[in-house]
Amino acid sequence: MNNLTLFLRLSRPIFIIGVMILYALGASIARYLGITVNWEEYIFGQLWVTLLQLGTQYLNEYFNSPADIKNPNRTAFTGGSGVLGPGKLPRRIALISALTCFTILASTTVLIIVNINLTLVTIFIMLFALIGGLSYSMPPVKLEGSGYGELIVSIIVAFLVPSFAFVIQAGEIHRLVPMTTFPLTTLHLAMLLVFELPDYATDIKFGKRTIMVRLGWEKGMLLHNILIFSTYLLLVIAAFFGLPNFVWIPVILTFPIGLIQFWQMRRIASGAKPNWNVLTIIAISLFGSVTYLMTFSYWTN
Repeated sequence: MNNLTLFLRLSRPIFIIGVMILYALGASIARYLGITVNWEEYIFGQLWVTLLQLGTQYLNEYFNSPADIKNPNRTAFTGGSGVLGPGKLPRRIALISALTCFTILASTTVLIIVNINLTLVTIFIMLFALIGGLSYSMPPVKLEGSGYGELIVSIIVAFLVPSFAFVIQAGEIHRLVPMTTFPLTTLHLAMLLVFELPDYATDIKFGKRTIMVRLGWEKGMLLHNILIFSTYLLLVIAAFFGLPNFVWIPVILTFPIGLIQFWQMRRIASGAKPNWNVLTIIAISLFGSVTYLMTFSYWTN
């Protein structure tokens, strides 16, 4: 496998695409509300989000690679990219890539300040996302191993990214944004809990106190199941308060996938042999389909 292929795997393109759809979701809500999308501002914002995401991912790979190498349950989506180490890419490549991304991010921030009329809400979102991203993997904070990092990441990815795209276009937040993104936030957190299960033993060995480790696998699985049902409950509540029918009705149709994910967790909790690849694919498929359906619905109405 050549170095370019390894570097692409290091960059985790499926996660980049996922966040791009979440960013498009925010802009699509603005468009639905009658706001003409400014494509120059859209591109600046998307570039800022992608650079922050890549920089954070590279830092995460750099600091976690010693543990990831020894993880026997790594899947295509968990346990790191698996491309750093002997016979693969040198670990320093991840650090150099992260520093490059954050350097370009600083320049992009200046361009955004110069070209876009930023509101206080926009500035707050950018600061929170930047601090959260940097603190996730970097010592001494390392939110990733604190038990709170997953919640911070879910807030940034599923709530702040669409909110950022929206406020760049609209200048202020609208009630449709939290009504749409709160269910996504709980669903994203449930997906992260799925990601942490294959790494559970390795995380304990290396003293990485993720939320799954802090709670224990039984309570962690219970929290996952509660989050799945909370997602659809929040969606129904949002519908009651005015979330358009064309948004929530297609999403409700994904509930059977949520039940399959719930059932898989129950089986593992009962002692069944886990198929980590299947479980993670189901979790990504559920979150991805809900995000896509919401984005598509807003763009086409």
